Amino acid sequence: MRRKKRFDVRRVAYMGLMFALAVVLSYLESMVQLPGLPPGVKLGLSNIVTMYCLFFMGPSHAFTLAVLKSLSVFITRGVTAAALSFSGGLLSLVVMLVLLRFKKLDLSYTVVSIGGAVAHNAGQLAVACLITATPITFFYFPVLLVSGVCMGVLTGVLLHTVMPALERILPR
Repeated sequence: MRRKKRFDVRRVAYMGLMFALAVVLSYLESMVQLPGLPPGVKLGLSNIVTMYCLFFMGPSHAFTLAVLKSLSVFITRGVTAAALSFSGGLLSLVVMLVLLRFKKLDLSYTVVSIGGAVAHNAGQLAVACLITATPITFFYFPVLLVSGVCMGVLTGVLLHTVMPALERILPR
């Protein structure tokens, strides 16, 4: 006889904490525009939380968090921003999952983060191209590719740095 998977209140509470942390980091990030960054380039701090969920809570929790973040963006910034958030977040997660499937390579958090950041930018750019109905938007891709690599390195290193604090909240 198969046992039903029981409802885990702790997991729901942890997801609530992860969502709150992602929203706060996203808000703080929107308040800080670092000098010298091109338009549309952000640090991606809330993606640290998404990566943590992916690595330690599982893909379903990470996808749930990406959807919740997009809904939060929809409520606070509107349909266009939500579409960009949703497309970037989901493509990022798919690419990170594909990279994690290559267990033989033993990829670091930073490499997986770079892949996710570049995919996030590509997903957002594809939707921006659809919204503007012009392929000229893709000329911005080299800028987003370089920024994706740079910000992916930053978020990967930050995840590795804050891992001990996050593990106190939710042990592996």
